[in-house]
Amino acid sequence: MQIATGTVVGGKVIVEGDPLPEGAVVTILAREADETFEVPPELEAELVESIAQAERGETIYAEELLERLRRIA
Repeated sequence: MQIATGTVVGGKVIVEGDPLPEGAVVTILAREADETFEVPPELEAELVESIAQAERGETIYAEELLERLRRIA
């Protein structure tokens, strides 16, 4: 699984960063103009760090994540 950000231009999503593979199936979630959410400061810091890790390419495959979750469940 891969997370990408993009912008709609002329009715098409233009992906930022490396292009997705040709034929990739994607799910798009679009924020509403007035949509917001609030989190406690400690969770916000964790989210910001997680986003930074993803932007640096510090990610794992979904299969590895699921295996790790199975071990702690």
